[in-house]
Amino acid sequence: FGKHKLAPFVSPGKTVEGLAGLVLGSTSACLIFSYYFLPEIPVTQILILAFTGSIIGQLGDICESAIKRNYGLKDAGSILPGHGGILDRLDCLLFIAPFVYYYRIFIIG
Repeated sequence: FGKHKLAPFVSPGKTVEGLAGLVLGSTSACLIFSYYFLPEIPVTQILILAFTGSIIGQLGDICESAIKRNYGLKDAGSILPGHGGILDRLDCLLFIAPFVYYYRIFIIG
């Protein structure tokens, strides 16, 4: 979809344009979700969480791809064939969850 590679040696399919779409989409989805389910959290905090969380999630995906590439693996498991394994489904969550937890505890309160 995009032309400018984000991490060509680790994950050649990832692009800067894809990251921009991810940030825009996840931020929009978080704003809509928070409007209905988390109205007590200020919009500025939601924007910070969504923007930063989407970047951190992409970082988690790239780190997992780097680990697989380092070990010469295409997939991280065989439980979910065609999807790269369970770790490919959870890699961003492993990075985002601690960030959101500590942001909620220490910043939002």
